[in-house]
Amino acid sequence: MAEDLTFDMEFSPAYGTPVPVAYGVERLTVNNPSPFTFHGTNTYIVGGSSVAVIDPGPENEAHFRALMAALKGREVTHIFVSHTHRDHSPLARRLKEATGAVTVAEGPHRAARPLHVGETNPFAESSDIDFVPDIAVADGETIEGDGWALSSLHTPGHTANHAAFALEGTGVVFSADHVMAWATTIVAPPDGSMADFMASVDTLLERDDRIFFPGHGGPVKEPTSFLRGLRTHRRMRERAVLERIRAGDRLIPDMVKVIYASTDPRLHGAAALSVLAHLEDLVEKGRVVTEGPPSLAGTYWLA
Repeated sequence: MAEDLTFDMEFSPAYGTPVPVAYGVERLTVNNPSPFTFHGTNTYIVGGSSVAVIDPGPENEAHFRALMAALKGREVTHIFVSHTHRDHSPLARRLKEATGAVTVAEGPHRAARPLHVGETNPFAESSDIDFVPDIAVADGETIEGDGWALSSLHTPGHTANHAAFALEGTGVVFSADHVMAWATTIVAPPDGSMADFMASVDTLLERDDRIFFPGHGGPVKEPTSFLRGLRTHRRMRERAVLERIRAGDRLIPDMVKVIYASTDPRLHGAAALSVLAHLEDLVEKGRVVTEGPPSLAGTYWLA
């Protein structure tokens, strides 16, 4: 039975102040609010006297100072990066220089598929292409520190190199931008892939975790129920795209006007990319046809 997807908009960022969220886990939120980041990017500190930092965040001086103050007197051995968008990874360089910690991630930035002829990447400026981890962690691989162990869960979809991290023995997963309580994540080709995103949702559903701490906003307190709702939500979006084509819409902007009528207009550009992600998947499945590769300017028909 499918569960409803209910968003939790209650969140206090407490900028500059580390907030305990679980045993041995603190959250420090960057003051970089936007329609894409909610109240800001969450950095997590895991451990006691010897710690790991997850997603240091953007190049933000105030956040760097707050993070260094929170880390004072503690050894930082590892810096984990969930993915290479500029609101998550750039500060890893300064933090590494300041602490001597090693960086850990799935890998450097890359697109989910090659660019088509004449195509530009709309999120190119949002990507931290300079970040290369010291340790490219494999799916399921565990990195251990002093009193903590984090396992990498490869969850492509939002980006090709997206990873969540499970704090072993606790039921805690740092879900980054793959699963968030306040909104669905953006899946924007060519960086993102809807087929990969849905497969990653199924991967997390195979687990039995207690709580997710995401890259933006507050915790996902009932992960299994939320993931089922998220999967249903994406399937409903797919059906809505098919219904708009059946109703005669041929262009993505026309579909967005109807499907996302109640969405903040500032997000309609991202919504168009999400529709494109669905259309790429539907073309691959043979349910929709278009001339040439799927694109924002393409014309679409039911197969």
